[in-house]
Amino acid sequence: MINEFKDFIAKGNVMDMAVGIIIGAAFTAIVTSLVGDLINPIIALFTGGIDFAGWFYVLGDGEFASVDAATEAGVAVFAIGKFIMAIINFLIVAFVVFLLVKMVNRIKDAAEKEEEPAAEEEKGPTELEVLLEIRDQLAKQS
Repeated sequence: MINEFKDFIAKGNVMDMAVGIIIGAAFTAIVTSLVGDLINPIIALFTGGIDFAGWFYVLGDGEFASVDAATEAGVAVFAIGKFIMAIINFLIVAFVVFLLVKMVNRIKDAAEKEEEPAAEEEKGPTELEVLLEIRDQLAKQS
């Protein structure tokens, strides 16, 4: 059973998946920073200074300066800004994944096109060569 587990772990698919998950987690941090630190300030310029990260509605009593302050006080908060940031993060990640898949597919197509001519060279004799060989064999028998 231990040998089977070693074989399972040693397979490329498991290792590739593990690397993908680790890189995905690191990429998520980069996208979160991109949205929070670069995109949101630019959007705030065009929307008159609205910062999506700080856009929230308190569903209970009291006024709070931030979502974190309201959450610490135990008040229910409708944090629409965090939701908008999550949507922007998702769209960026989805677009980058789309570009990566498109690039990988293009590389696979190019590799398959390079392999096709090699497969044609391995063919047997042509129809004309076979007919000529049959003619020659018939001529020898006569």
